[in-house]
Amino acid sequence: MLGHLIYIAAFLALALAVRDTSFAAAEEAIVVLGAIGLWRYGWATLNFLRATAYIRWIYPRRRARAEAAYAERAVPAHAYFMVTTFKIEPGVTTAVYGSIFEAARRSPGGATIVASVVDGADLRVLRDLFEARRADMPDVRFIIDQIPGSGKRDAIARSLRLLQREAPRRDDIMLFVDGDSAVPADIVERAAPFFTDDRVGALTTDESVEIPNDWLFRNWFDLRFMQRQMMMSSMAFGGRVLTLTGRMSVFRADLATDPTFIRQVQSDHIDHWRLGRINFLTGDDKSTWFWLLSRGFHMTYLPDVRCVSYEDQPMPGFFESAVALMKRWFGNMLRTNGRALGLGPARIGFFTWWSILDQRVSIWTTLFGPISIALTALFATPAVIPAYIAWVMFTRYVFCWMLSTFRGGGFPIVYAPLLYFGQIVGASVKSSALFRLDRQKWTRQASKKAAARMPLGARLRSASSTYMHGLALGWLTLGAALATGLL
Repeated sequence: MLGHLIYIAAFLALALAVRDTSFAAAEEAIVVLGAIGLWRYGWATLNFLRATAYIRWIYPRRRARAEAAYAERAVPAHAYFMVTTFKIEPGVTTAVYGSIFEAARRSPGGATIVASVVDGADLRVLRDLFEARRADMPDVRFIIDQIPGSGKRDAIARSLRLLQREAPRRDDIMLFVDGDSAVPADIVERAAPFFTDDRVGALTTDESVEIPNDWLFRNWFDLRFMQRQMMMSSMAFGGRVLTLTGRMSVFRADLATDPTFIRQVQSDHIDHWRLGRINFLTGDDKSTWFWLLSRGFHMTYLPDVRCVSYEDQPMPGFFESAVALMKRWFGNMLRTNGRALGLGPARIGFFTWWSILDQRVSIWTTLFGPISIALTALFATPAVIPAYIAWVMFTRYVFCWMLSTFRGGGFPIVYAPLLYFGQIVGASVKSSALFRLDRQKWTRQASKKAAARMPLGARLRSASSTYMHGLALGWLTLGAALATGLL
């Protein structure tokens, strides 16, 4: 409470310190920034209202209908678990597989688990964990597949081909689980009913995070998951979420074992006019999402079911860790974004299509504000700086209260500056990734071999990316100067 009071007093003091007459030279700039702000805040409010309506009214009705339809089935769904484990701490592995074994044990139609591992040590740990619980799981099969360390996509494809031999039925489900994510014990019972709707091809759930040490990093993740709860619920209102989270998502088993689905996961790519063929290394969740989206399937969200992710800070400092993760997340998003836009609103629905478009537009509208304020302070009046800081503090504080309603209300005051950090730094990282779609790297493992010297072609592509990125930022700065009347 003290932190909140100090924060409110700070932005009120900043706002009151600025006189109205200070803005005589910056009226046009303020009008332009206000118009863009109205658009962005309107978009956020629309998603907030859609999310609230989905959680309170639409989702409970959909769940009731799905469970009633599922109760009429003579045979419950068999649950297939496809789990990938690579360089996970033993304590996390024990917790994650303990949750998977419990969920498999509670599956009314039985379960089959395929665990893809690289290290022999992981294989022995998993074997011991299963043997300790085998007697309590008579209807559970456990297959450990030790593979070469050729990448997560190869691991997923190989596991799916193993499960393909089981000939899953239309009514069965398949759970994609990362080796650092614990699933709810009742996930099969909670998820299977939604697949009674033939339009639903997959679903994902709410998430929380366990981070043992770093307080700031943990709060940043908690805030991101609050934002995720709102955006996922808003998109599920219309039947199609914008991603199927790789940590834990559930698919119709017959779709996940379709040969074209497996090929897309294993060898997905795009052809870029400047960068050439870009083979995807990371972002398997975007490949599965696009396969379903392009074939007209719905993808929904369960806001009342939550998995737990065990996260480590990948770099020594908070800033470096956040940027490293953003580079991976936003690179994955933007590599699939363009081809998803190409499907068109008639095929995937206008709101879904517009939301995908907004992923790109929001890069530039977010950066437009700070650039305009910097130009206005330099060429018109420096009074806009305290006024802008006060406005940012106020609006992010209000937005954090809106987000907190999806987690029962209340939030640490550090969420407000972290929200602005995520928006500005996130937009900057996105703008960089947009022109460097060929750069991909895992945070837990190397995705590409280090080279002593880049080939000439790679150096030319890198130089062209830097040039295009600089040119785009230059045009944005010029546009801000023109739009605000400073030039």
